[in-house]
Amino acid sequence: MKRLSLLAIVLLAFAFPGNAQDSIKKHPAVKPADPELKVVLDSWNDIGRKLTEMAEDFPEDKYDFKPTPAQRSFAEQLLHAAGSTYYFTNPAMGLKPPAAEDPKRDQYKTKADIVAFVKKSFADGAAAIQSKGDKGLLTEVVYLPDQKARVLDIAYGLIEHSGEHYGQLVVYYRLAGLVPPESRPKK
Repeated sequence: MKRLSLLAIVLLAFAFPGNAQDSIKKHPAVKPADPELKVVLDSWNDIGRKLTEMAEDFPEDKYDFKPTPAQRSFAEQLLHAAGSTYYFTNPAMGLKPPAAEDPKRDQYKTKADIVAFVKKSFADGAAAIQSKGDKGLLTEVVYLPDQKARVLDIAYGLIEHSGEHYGQLVVYYRLAGLVPPESRPKK
């Protein structure tokens, strides 16, 4: 038993050279977690950036591409993802959610119209998040006619929803023979 203890001490000495003071000096202090406001805002802006980049990048002549007739077109996917952000933004700002689920394609005829709408929808959401501050993210708002939810929970739900549509749009890129912006080599 003494041999096993001695062996363990020797192994530990080799595994951790120097003394504990040297080890502490070499490693900086652990950075504290970011405030919730920064975390949710960064996530919101990141998915908004990805969808905006796709909207700007995808060829306009392929905007009405559908993998199957029953699915939304590329443009309709973007309009749906961007329009759904107002199910967060409106309640967070004390307004009613949108009456219609999706903006109609005939309202946004060109690629430029859709790009502008995607940018605006995520910018409006980011402004709503910032206006709430850390404490305001925990306030409850009427989310659906008969349901309350915390602002933070609605924001994360819409971030996830937008991420799901981002994933679908990646497939649209691949089916159209294109490489999505996030999958391209970085310069």
